[in-house]
Amino acid sequence: MDGYKNLIKSAALRRRILDALRFVPDSIMLKLQYRIKLHRSLNLKHPQRFTEKLQWYKLNYRNPVMHQCVDKYLVRDYVKSKSLENILIPLLGKFDTIQDVDFDKLPKSFVLKTTHGGGGLNVVVCPDKAKLNIDELKEKLSFPPHKVKSRTMGREWAYYGLTPGIVAEELLVNAENPEAGVNDYKIFCYNGKPEYLVVDVDRYIGHKRNFYKADWTRIDASSDCPQADRDISKPENFEEMLKIAAKLSEDFPFVRVDLTFYPWSGYVQFTPDEIDFGLGKKFLI
Repeated sequence: MDGYKNLIKSAALRRRILDALRFVPDSIMLKLQYRIKLHRSLNLKHPQRFTEKLQWYKLNYRNPVMHQCVDKYLVRDYVKSKSLENILIPLLGKFDTIQDVDFDKLPKSFVLKTTHGGGGLNVVVCPDKAKLNIDELKEKLSFPPHKVKSRTMGREWAYYGLTPGIVAEELLVNAENPEAGVNDYKIFCYNGKPEYLVVDVDRYIGHKRNFYKADWTRIDASSDCPQADRDISKPENFEEMLKIAAKLSEDFPFVRVDLTFYPWSGYVQFTPDEIDFGLGKKFLI
């Protein structure tokens, strides 16, 4: 899975190379990336694995609503359209660029994220503004103003055409263990039906992840980080979480609620390998 990282150590150089290869057709690029990262051929004609079907999804599924859902500002309107505005994290501000952020007006703690990209590289969690290196933050979240995002490095169609921006949101805090961060529940839904979920814990002190079925039966599996050394208690409001996930996912053949359409960009090695087929079986394309 770390093929690029093993071959090219510099993240900046990897980005420049991938940017220079934007002219390569998506199908060819996906096959190349899949081979480099997972060390096997990508079957796009008869995909069986979850990771293969995600590549097919990138190439073939075109629902314009996906653009709204992956935009971290516009998705708020999608959630409201489902009458679920009560679940939204309070918004502290929306900005065109990081240079427009007035840090004096932000509270002591907050989260800043780009609206147009996924992954931890586009997010800054600030538990204490007094300790924040604003110059480093601005460098991390900088981008050309008003530039419309075209092809992504992972060729993820849902992100094509997005206009970059910045949102500031309230920071959720784990009252029992603030340094660990809150537990993160991500529910895999197929045609509006929750089937599986992953629970991320201890994100800031040794990130771990457990897999579960929708009935909270634990699955002995791992992906790109180890399993937790403990079982995780089912949330008291878990059934309500499943109902919300079903409502948010009903418009799509597959989505992971946090409203992510291409988890891990489809480049993750599951252990054991049959998990890839199990997750893929429910994904009807």
